[in-house]
Amino acid sequence: MRRALRIIPMIAGLLLPVLVAFAADPAEPSETGDIIDIGSRRELFVDRLLIDQMHGVDLRLHHPVCTPRPKSPLPVGHYVTILRDTDEAGVLFRAYWRGHDEAFQNDRSSGHGGETVEYAESRDGHEWSFPELGLHEVNGTRRNNVILANMPTLLHNFSPFLDTNPDVPPSERFKALAGYPGRGDKRGKAKPGMGLFAFVSADGIHWTLQGEVIPYRNEWPHAFDSQNVSFWSPAEQQYVCYFRTWTTPDRLRSISRTTSRDFRVWTEPTAMNPNLPGEHLYTSQTHPYFRALHIYIAFPTRYVPGRGTAGAPRDHDNATDILFMSSRAGTTHYDRTFTEAFMRPGLNRARWANRANYVALNVVPTSDTELSLYHRSGDRYVIRTDGFVSVHAGSEPGELVTQPLRFRGNQLTVNASTAAAGSLRVELQTPDGTPVPGLTVADCNAAFGDRIDMKISWQNGTISEWAGKPVRLRFQLQECDLYSFQFEQASSAQK
Repeated sequence: MRRALRIIPMIAGLLLPVLVAFAADPAEPSETGDIIDIGSRRELFVDRLLIDQMHGVDLRLHHPVCTPRPKSPLPVGHYVTILRDTDEAGVLFRAYWRGHDEAFQNDRSSGHGGETVEYAESRDGHEWSFPELGLHEVNGTRRNNVILANMPTLLHNFSPFLDTNPDVPPSERFKALAGYPGRGDKRGKAKPGMGLFAFVSADGIHWTLQGEVIPYRNEWPHAFDSQNVSFWSPAEQQYVCYFRTWTTPDRLRSISRTTSRDFRVWTEPTAMNPNLPGEHLYTSQTHPYFRALHIYIAFPTRYVPGRGTAGAPRDHDNATDILFMSSRAGTTHYDRTFTEAFMRPGLNRARWANRANYVALNVVPTSDTELSLYHRSGDRYVIRTDGFVSVHAGSEPGELVTQPLRFRGNQLTVNASTAAAGSLRVELQTPDGTPVPGLTVADCNAAFGDRIDMKISWQNGTISEWAGKPVRLRFQLQECDLYSFQFEQASSAQK
């Protein structure tokens, strides 16, 4: 089945999104023998890939903070997606979520007959506007912000993304996957129409349905009944999709991965199964982190049956919270450095209701120092740029030593926060742990303060002659949180 929806030309002069600015060096870190080549990519401490030793420091998970309620918030909605775009006027945030047409009269036996996709815009990422698009008559009127309607089962979990593939045609600048196979155990019942369907758009508002691209498989007990997320990966040079599957035989909600060169033909899926024993992961919200495109961050909703609102029906007595996971480009596993909640339900009793806690797909920058996450309630949460995990030291000095690595550049920059009496120093070592003369901890000028881009310097030595050679980094911290580091090629005026 193909259903054509009108495509309008892309807005003249539309600028590429912020993601592309970080795609010039897309390759993921690679290991040559025991040497990890990080090039000039930013590295976060969301996993232990680069860590060899830690003494007197620990990895600390940081939690986002809820901002004051917007005057014009996004409505309560399931499966929200936030895209950070740009146009002639500057930054444009686009929001998508699932709505419902109460007047829809088709067969609702699946429970998903009258679903719609609604749309909103924001210039600051906080206050939202809801344009009257007039595209579909919903609930008796065309004065609405609905962009898709009257497509039973396909709008249950419509999940769009902004395609940053440099070869993408303008008519397909936005892409999406969607599809709901119906309820129940489907092992051995696969047939056309039960899989995920591809949509494309020039402007993110008018969409064309291309057809089914990821078919249902007979061995799956259930799949796709969630937000199935996809994106173009500059690090992998292909499209990647993380979608809902169930584990067997314990039937836990889980996550699988598949890839594609053209968004039409996809590889055989791989089950990633990041679940702890007995743990349901309701969504994944996996996407590349915009300042380190080889690192994928994920915010799955953990679904806990029997912990929700007292007295609710059995299938609605379920509590949820939100976790933090990560993966690296090209891998088929998640890192679970932290297994506790990233966002708890909290004091608001409404957050303990059935399926009350989801965050939107995509963490987006809303300032140079702030990232925003959007809760299904319409609340906006913020966290420091790169600020998911830090290497933390208290009042006693501690240190972290990396695995042997290679870098490119002549300037080391860190994202760090110290107390007034705190400090951070860095030492370069040879792979056997010998300090490099002139680049030792004693030679390093103490860095202190609170900056996203704090430069590290030494009294006499420079790191440029060590670019491309195997080294270790020794970070010495006191009353300090270190969030990320990056080697850069700085001009003499910038150093």
